[in-house]
Amino acid sequence: MLDPKKLDKTIPVPLYYQLKTMLLEEIDNGTFGVDSLIPTEKELSDMFAISRTTVRQAIAELVHEERLYRIKSKGTFVARTKIKQDFIRRLESYDESIRRTGRTPGTKLLQMQTRQVNEEVAEALGLNLSSEVVYINRLRSADGVPVVLVETFLPYNSCSFVLQHDLEKEALYSILSKNNNTKIHRVTRIIEAVQASAEDASVLQIKRGKPVHLFHSVGYNEKDEPVEYSVSRYRGDQNKFVVDIYVEV
Repeated sequence: MLDPKKLDKTIPVPLYYQLKTMLLEEIDNGTFGVDSLIPTEKELSDMFAISRTTVRQAIAELVHEERLYRIKSKGTFVARTKIKQDFIRRLESYDESIRRTGRTPGTKLLQMQTRQVNEEVAEALGLNLSSEVVYINRLRSADGVPVVLVETFLPYNSCSFVLQHDLEKEALYSILSKNNNTKIHRVTRIIEAVQASAEDASVLQIKRGKPVHLFHSVGYNEKDEPVEYSVSRYRGDQNKFVVDIYVEV
């Protein structure tokens, strides 16, 4: 629990920063769980014998860093840490990326079938409109919380073998790598910020109109032929994405 004795007014470290550090420690060790209410500004001010301005600065920084969130007239609560998604700069499975954050991944297969292509899919995969594709619709979660809805399209002629696999237990890229012609070697992704549709809201368990990260991805084999086209909808409140930029000198 928060210990007022740990706040040292004799050292040059700012008081707000000391309080911020103590609050973070209590959040990280589970004293304050996700969505739990932390003490009020007045309570913290009285507890540590510091001004409310100092307390307010510590809390404001934690809100800005998305470790806390405020609800008007109710108080300040512990936020669920967003998942740091690296998949826009590296090729790895969803399960691997989630486990690196210390959470437990989950996959629910909503649909897997053969269907006719539409114009969007045909263009992405370089197919004609008479072609068929393997359609896969999956809901991915972390610690049981819905994170992303992924629709994937694969050319049926080269990827029909995927239908024989369990997509709730096996990684798609791992399955595709069993065949040299379908092993993914590079991916291009287009990112947009959109509002959650009625379907997004229902499946991802968010309110309609909330922010969603929309990704259109095309995966290519070693011959630079398109093998996979995916449309992914990531909950904005659960994910953040990291990009490395290198400066040429």
